[in-house]
Amino acid sequence: MQVNNVAEIDVITTLPNRYSTFAVDAPEYEERENYKIYRIAIPRHQSGMQDQIKSFKRYFSETKRLTRRKNYDLVVASSSRLFTAYLGYAIAKKQRIPLYLDIRDIFTDTMKDVLKNIAVKSAVLPLLKQIERRVFNYARHINLISGGFKPYFSKYTNPKYSEFPNGIDPEFLSLPASSPKQKAQKTIVYAGNIGEGQGLHIIVPQAADRLNDLYKFLIIGDGGAKGKLESELQRLQVKNVELRAPVKREELLEIYHKADFLFLHLNDYDAFKKVLPSKIFELAAYDKPIIAGVAGFASRFIEENISNKIVFSPGDVDSMVSQLNHYVYKNEVRVEFIEKFERGNINRQMAKSMLSYLYL
Repeated sequence: MQVNNVAEIDVITTLPNRYSTFAVDAPEYEERENYKIYRIAIPRHQSGMQDQIKSFKRYFSETKRLTRRKNYDLVVASSSRLFTAYLGYAIAKKQRIPLYLDIRDIFTDTMKDVLKNIAVKSAVLPLLKQIERRVFNYARHINLISGGFKPYFSKYTNPKYSEFPNGIDPEFLSLPASSPKQKAQKTIVYAGNIGEGQGLHIIVPQAADRLNDLYKFLIIGDGGAKGKLESELQRLQVKNVELRAPVKREELLEIYHKADFLFLHLNDYDAFKKVLPSKIFELAAYDKPIIAGVAGFASRFIEENISNKIVFSPGDVDSMVSQLNHYVYKNEVRVEFIEKFERGNINRQMAKSMLSYLYL
């Protein structure tokens, strides 16, 4: 810890709650050396908008309660949805202290694509933009996890900026080498959220139908668009796709190790052309070939930094299938990538930039 004997840290997060069908045990309170962790229990959900609003209201009110009588010197908020950033802003502004934001997504941009009802969009987007202006103009420092966000944030000139990306977690740094076996059917694994943002329903059933029994898709996860995926699989009578409920991290590591290909896909939304999914770092730590249906910055990042991959535009079944049919299978350890994006190094640099605001 860079602030041992210098500062105390309160970490306020939630109990693991990503899926209504899966739970991970964790204590609601922990105290370690010079920091405390508070985990707020929020309702389990299916990633729908109403469910997420209810969950955030609970998180917001409990966080305000926990911080009511505290005096801080700095607030750090990591936010993929704008409202976590707003919560950090509310605490920082009330106490008149610096706000350091770690931005993982541009929420207003995403809502432009996700909201289909014109009336709802007309009502919601101006409100979101107003909140965004308040929060981002107040922030002293904004970290952008994707370089694709830079043009959007050029209008907010008050904060200082950094570009510390996601990194590779310690458990992915010493992975066993693959032992390739000649198999009649190769397995393509996806693990994560199954929502509109991932758009699995527009690529997996169609690709699986075209690839037939040469490949099997193993899809692990849950989410708001899982029903669409199941309906499309049923409509096409696809037999080479297996759906599994979410699993614990240890089990997932073993599944990845046994896989032949690791799969990533984002829906064809303009907002997603700016993002850099954290899953890229997780998958590229393996010696497996990666199949990625992404566009924009994520596509450029993979092309420039990751070897042994198949990259295609979101939803482009023809390109994915054609490249797989011409691919000569191999395993390859991405040594340079792992050294460059090891999370410990990135975290130390980012922590140093945060701590500079304690001594103003």
